[in-house]
Amino acid sequence: MSLAVVRSRAPAPGRAPEVVVEVHLANGLPSFSIVGLPDLEVRESRERVRAALQNCGFDFPVRRITVNLAPADLPKESGRFDLPIALGILAASGQIPAESLEHREFAGELSLTGALRPMRGAFAMVCGAARHYASTREADTRVPEIYVPLASASEAALVPGIDVFGAADLPTLCAHLNGVPDARLRPVQAAPLPAATTAPFADLADVIGHPAARRALEVAAAGGHHLLMVGPPGAGKSMLAARLPGLLPPMNDDEALTSAAILSASSIGFTPGQWRRRPFRAPHHSSSAAALVGGRNPPQPGEITLAHLGVLFLDELPEFDRKVLETLREPLEVGQITISRAAQQADFPAACQLVAAMNPCPCGWRGDPSGRCRCSPDVAARYLRKLSGPLMDRIDIQIELPALSPAELSARGARRGESSAAVAARVAAARDVQMRRQGKTNRELDGREVDQVCRPDAAGEALLRSSGERFGWSARAYYRVLKVVRTIADLSGAEMPDAAHVAEAVQYRRVLGAA
Repeated sequence: MSLAVVRSRAPAPGRAPEVVVEVHLANGLPSFSIVGLPDLEVRESRERVRAALQNCGFDFPVRRITVNLAPADLPKESGRFDLPIALGILAASGQIPAESLEHREFAGELSLTGALRPMRGAFAMVCGAARHYASTREADTRVPEIYVPLASASEAALVPGIDVFGAADLPTLCAHLNGVPDARLRPVQAAPLPAATTAPFADLADVIGHPAARRALEVAAAGGHHLLMVGPPGAGKSMLAARLPGLLPPMNDDEALTSAAILSASSIGFTPGQWRRRPFRAPHHSSSAAALVGGRNPPQPGEITLAHLGVLFLDELPEFDRKVLETLREPLEVGQITISRAAQQADFPAACQLVAAMNPCPCGWRGDPSGRCRCSPDVAARYLRKLSGPLMDRIDIQIELPALSPAELSARGARRGESSAAVAARVAAARDVQMRRQGKTNRELDGREVDQVCRPDAAGEALLRSSGERFGWSARAYYRVLKVVRTIADLSGAEMPDAAHVAEAVQYRRVLGAA
């Protein structure tokens, strides 16, 4: 047989499109070409595959070899196509039976000795295959076996419903395909996954003082609201942000699979210890727009996608390039980012919770009672103008953190606050109320739903209207305050928000909104 077909999958965050590897052997001058939009890593497969086959004792055909990676309009990257290309050559040359490749998918990078190296995105590949075959179950009830490098098999086997095999090298796999039993190649059994992550997050009880900020953090966690903290250096902004993931409810099964697939296909990878653990991403303020929201060609996800279903923390917010920050507007609003290039468009999930921190002026001490700030009003105003009004409109809660005095710091033991576990219990109860009422967090409500479930009583409505007129809120800011009002009412167990809930929510929009 001079033609063989092997199935594999491309590494794509959040999805894993099928790639069909077609290998054809023809008469003519010996050559080895790969077509189908391969990048440099895939084109280099020719040398790795040639050396691996020869060093493993297989015959390398001295013929015209053409490898087609279909679909042709999908960019192919990484060395994961080494294994399917090698198997296609062996099947096309009759060294393994072509029928042994049916209902099976393969991926893995070959070393020159024929060993299979660990690969990125094994979990994402199997997760994508599981979703694909679940949607086509009526047409073909046979779920394929998936073969990956042995070092990546434990990760891939975490996806239920598909048999995953781990192969250490090419000869072992080929012997298995030829029908020779080998105890070293069998379905991998994944270790039982914990119901939630066993690694603890930083405890909120470690934060000294700041009762108002702790309350704002609880409200933000309960409703999924974006949060901005403004305060001098050392006030505790970063400490509070790092404790937010520990207040969020554990992921459900679908959320855990989605998050794991995104991390698996990314450069940071996924390990079982991250299962059901909310992501916490804190990129440096020198990050580019492509690093923050995604870019490159073909499109790749950014930090906002890696933080999907978790927390994106931007420290020193005004130090980010303004054009970079403006790219956050749409994904913060809709929970998704679309990266468009001339030849391709990709949609990446971006439903993360933004937590930002900043100083009130370049020196950081504006408003401090000590009077140590030397920034002029113009300098301070210019510093704040680095943040556009439309971006600030999308941040639901904006609070100010004062510097702690030496007396407050020395009273640490006597003023230890609530633990994360106690606050997380209230957050979980409020989230449960939201799920039963509308099936999503309060932050995700649209305008019609806000009118239905967030409207306060008459006194609260009057206070909200007067506050909006006084501080000049936009329509978006007005509706975001209503969402925060609803969250505060959910935390208190109230059926309808009242004036007290509105008054608290108004306090969370005054830091920069009144400036």
